[in-house]
Amino acid sequence: MAERPHQARPDPASAVDYARLNGWDQDWEVFTDFDLPTYVGPTTFMNLPWITDPAELRAQAVDVAIIGAPFDDAVSHRPGARFGPRAIREANYTSGSINSLQLGVEPFEILKVVDAGDANIVPAWIERGHALIHRKVREVAATGAIPIVLGGDHSITWPSATAVAEVRRPGSIGIVHFDAHADTANDDWGVLAGHGTPMRRLIESGAVAGRNFIQVGLRGYWPPVATFEWMKEHGLRYHFMTEVEERGAEAVIDDAIAEALDGPDSIYLSLDIDVVDPGLAPGTGTPEPGGFMSRELLRAIRRIVGQVDLAGMDIVEVSPPYDHAETTSMIANRAALEAISALAVKRRDGQTVRFDGPATRPADGAGAG
Repeated sequence: MAERPHQARPDPASAVDYARLNGWDQDWEVFTDFDLPTYVGPTTFMNLPWITDPAELRAQAVDVAIIGAPFDDAVSHRPGARFGPRAIREANYTSGSINSLQLGVEPFEILKVVDAGDANIVPAWIERGHALIHRKVREVAATGAIPIVLGGDHSITWPSATAVAEVRRPGSIGIVHFDAHADTANDDWGVLAGHGTPMRRLIESGAVAGRNFIQVGLRGYWPPVATFEWMKEHGLRYHFMTEVEERGAEAVIDDAIAEALDGPDSIYLSLDIDVVDPGLAPGTGTPEPGGFMSRELLRAIRRIVGQVDLAGMDIVEVSPPYDHAETTSMIANRAALEAISALAVKRRDGQTVRFDGPATRPADGAGAG
């Protein structure tokens, strides 16, 4: 415990060195923003550098870029996911050079990871929101960095995955989709861009082929039979939560990996946090009992990212107003860290992480919807 300095009260009329008087003039160690506690300084993911300029991302050869998509105007039930990106960024208790006990790697010592900021979102304007998310993700992905997009409701996957697919051309991407719900509705009460429709929009637009969609964790009472018929017609492959219960999570995930690699050149991972049981992750707009344990999900992410060429990822439907003790935000935060750590293992072992294909150039026409 520091001792209180005992000195005579100074003459108010004379110049006083209050720092010296109070013992504050010592040569204190000063820490960088990266090493400060997470509640001090600017709010970035893991206190990482905030770099929003695509030219700078390219110049620094950034490997992974965090992007915020604070958008929830397309929800069908409980709003609040617009606050998800900030909550996910804040949901951490450590900083500096972290060490993954699961994978035995210090990811930030191996990869260049930054926070690339948020898409330029304003409320109550679905079309503009999706357009600006598309623009932001495409600009970042075109630098060669892998975008990890923090949502936001699940409708953001439509513009985000489309942007990644465009950058990866002429190659193709597949999608591994963790969710309690298929999100393949034709519309939400007449709205084509709702958070229950993004996977159908991706397939109908041609950005991703139906047979390259693999869904894991479906359960509950939606979608209706007619929607499943559409999914079958378009070749989607899916694994119900009952299959996870009967066969075990790892067996199902191994099948999903094999299916994901059946054709596509790279994989986009889309994680709706409601795939986790709401007893563990209550902070979401459409909670569905009977889901994954958080440890099963985090292990699945490590397993998938370790075996596929990851083109991009999103983590969506975190709604802090319904969260308790930040548990949902923490699971989402760890989901991103597990992906980053798995990528670091690949780099450590001599594999490629950044995309150095023909699209690592400024995104021509990036503002197109």
